Amino acid sequence: MVVCGKICPNCAISQHELFTAIAHCKDELKLPLEFKLESLPFRLITTTLLPQDYAPKVQKAEFFTNTFGADRFAQLEESIAKWAAEKGVQMSFNGVVSQSTRAHRLSRKAFRLGGMKLQLPFLMAVFRAHLQESKDIGDPDVLADLAVEVGIMSSKSEALAFIQSDELEDEVNTMCDEARAKGITGVLLTVIDGKWAVSGGQASDVLVQIVKKLAGVYAPQPLTRLIPPAALVA
Repeated sequence: MVVCGKICPNCAISQHELFTAIAHCKDELKLPLEFKLESLPFRLITTTLLPQDYAPKVQKAEFFTNTFGADRFAQLEESIAKWAAEKGVQMSFNGVVSQSTRAHRLSRKAFRLGGMKLQLPFLMAVFRAHLQESKDIGDPDVLADLAVEVGIMSSKSEALAFIQSDELEDEVNTMCDEARAKGITGVLLTVIDGKWAVSGGQASDVLVQIVKKLAGVYAPQPLTRLIPPAALVA
């Protein structure tokens, strides 16, 4: 199980590192574990700062400067630019910050319809749209295109109808509230097999070491589940 937000660059980075670690453990180390991922919603940024009515739009640089302060935002930009250059991944602070509830609703819809095989491509598409293409992931048209692209909906009109409804909104709000009630105050948070929690972004080599230890724990049961939490932040 993975708890994360949809507009957070750190969540996108952490997810990339998690996928790298899983691929290494499966393809290179051949560890006897089965990986099943579910991404759970979390709003790190409250609806007071980003209202549910998705207005007004705020430029990313302005939002993060006002939220974290100019110095901390400059450090964030620098660290993310360094990681992106090392990994060959494009990251941008252009565009706007929007409330992420609509994206979380579509993420839950994807998981209901197709589990991680549908949810993970959607999450990757949202991160790409928001952090690489500088698109507004609060915009119904943008989200509808992504929903059709990954196969959550068969047509844009169907996707727009879902987005403009309140389907799964109560579920998303409840899950966000429950996460805070359990003491979760930041993301990314990865919960493994309901027993172990890995807080914050971790490099893939650190995650590989964790999984290797778990493989020893689960050695008598070759295909025991490893369930990390996933998601999109706001």
